[in-house]
Amino acid sequence: MRLKTIFSSLNLVEVHHLKNLLQSAGILCRIRNEDLVRLAGEIPFPECALQLVLEREEDHPAAEKLLAEFLRPQRPVKPWRCPDCGETIEGQFTACWKCGSAR
Repeated sequence: MRLKTIFSSLNLVEVHHLKNLLQSAGILCRIRNEDLVRLAGEIPFPECALQLVLEREEDHPAAEKLLAEFLRPQRPVKPWRCPDCGETIEGQFTACWKCGSAR
């Protein structure tokens, strides 16, 4: 049986994060080419890219759904003003960097 590749990348952190997401949803998977990825630039990308592969074909629809959610662009969050010190904080942060107050 040939394992189905669901995602390929040179980004080790991204592939491991996706593997963790899939496994936490009960989807069995593994990463191929962890040793070859270091050769990127020396050999063609398709031959050395990390590959996230599924162990079970029946997991493919659920894995594709999780992958699509992960790859969906995030909308930027508006900056906010700290209620205590008045500092402007970027939207992704939940506490003020200057005084530590919560959003």
